[in-house]
Amino acid sequence: MRKPLYAVLLLLLLAGAFLAGSLYTRHLAAGDGHTGARKVLYYVDPMHPAYRSDKPGIAPDCGMQLEPVYADGGPAAGGPDGSATENAGAMRIDLDKQQRIGMRVSPVEKSSGMQTLRLLGRVAPDETRVYKINAAGEGYLSEVSGVTTGTLVKKDQWLATIFSFDARAPIQAYLTTLDVLDRATKAGQAAEQIRAGDESTRLSIERLKSVGMSELQIEEIRRTRVVPVTVRILAPADGFVLARNVSPGQKYERGTEWFRLADLRRIWIVADVFEHDAPYIRPGAMAQVSLHQQRKSFSARVAEVLPQFDAVSRTLKVRLEADNPDYTLRPDMFADVELAIKLPPAITVAADAVLDMGQKQRVFVERGEGLFEPRAVQTGWRFGDRVQIVSGLEPGERVVTAGNFFLDSESRMKLTAAAVSGQRVKDPVCGMELDAAKVTHQSEYGGEHYSFCSQLCQEKFEKNPALYLNRVARRGQAGIHD
Repeated sequence: MRKPLYAVLLLLLLAGAFLAGSLYTRHLAAGDGHTGARKVLYYVDPMHPAYRSDKPGIAPDCGMQLEPVYADGGPAAGGPDGSATENAGAMRIDLDKQQRIGMRVSPVEKSSGMQTLRLLGRVAPDETRVYKINAAGEGYLSEVSGVTTGTLVKKDQWLATIFSFDARAPIQAYLTTLDVLDRATKAGQAAEQIRAGDESTRLSIERLKSVGMSELQIEEIRRTRVVPVTVRILAPADGFVLARNVSPGQKYERGTEWFRLADLRRIWIVADVFEHDAPYIRPGAMAQVSLHQQRKSFSARVAEVLPQFDAVSRTLKVRLEADNPDYTLRPDMFADVELAIKLPPAITVAADAVLDMGQKQRVFVERGEGLFEPRAVQTGWRFGDRVQIVSGLEPGERVVTAGNFFLDSESRMKLTAAAVSGQRVKDPVCGMELDAAKVTHQSEYGGEHYSFCSQLCQEKFEKNPALYLNRVARRGQAGIHD
């Protein structure tokens, strides 16, 4: 009788212990959920976030592992321990080695729409304000003034006196037309005859100007009716003497240049612009011209003319026009030019960050914990020391700007070793890890080789490579910040 009773009691004790243990385990699990576990809302396909599932598993379209979306909004871990996953070609460089090779990193930025283009300009005379005084015939210089190159002269200031046999005939013709016109006016002849006399007089005056006579001297001849022995050469306008090619007693031939003057109250500034910057310069744009040695600045306007291309320097010559009332700017002086250029907002990096291999460009992205990975990018405009990134990077990421040539050589050697040793690589479309030595589907984009698990993944990638590379970059970034 006692043995069955003992057996029943033993069974009751075992059942009670089992029940207590079960309740204790559930309590621990509930406690852990309140203290450290993260609540999963649902699971998504990383390639197609619109697809959701209540349970973990494999995405039906590409076979990639579904990723959880947490209630706290945080990302999933990039690796088993929450660290960033390491892709093929990526390298870990410790801090000491980074310092030895002079490595520097800078952030990817969302640049504003205004940029400053800095150029070096050279001052030149305004071609419309340059006056050349040439000989209309043969003769010799009987007297020369003391003006020299660089002298500021005033309009109608005497420059030289010439004797020319070619000037005597036009003077005689002018006096004859004056006499005819005077007689016709006094005799009260018809208006047509008087107009004809005026036309002849004006023609004679133009002939006199062609031999070097000024309006003042022509007016003196009209008043005195005397044929002068010599002709005085006067300055046609206010300006600086740019060239002086005369001396007393010098004989000259037709077309000889005696003086060249320039009115420098308005000047040109010619600046060299590289081809990739030239499209952003618009006629009428305002610029700031500075002489740092004199601590002076001027406003200038881009001329309404097309830039001229210089085949030697492979630059375009852009002309700016500026007022120069106090003659501070002189021909052949150099000046600093700053142009405000309006560009559309864009993602940009330092120009030194981009390794340009012709039709392929790539950068090295800092993934944290000394990890740097190569990434193909597509570049747009280049302005100053900034380059637009059309695809491949996101604002806030950090790229290598110094030491990236060292990283490039190390990365290439690592990829070569991976192909020989059978290292595993990741499919950028579905995320599947593959044996590099057994891959049968490959594509090249932006100077990088990518491996795929199937023809379907390869076709998806080739249709829109930037889409999948950007998603890979975002998943890697999420792994860093987790």
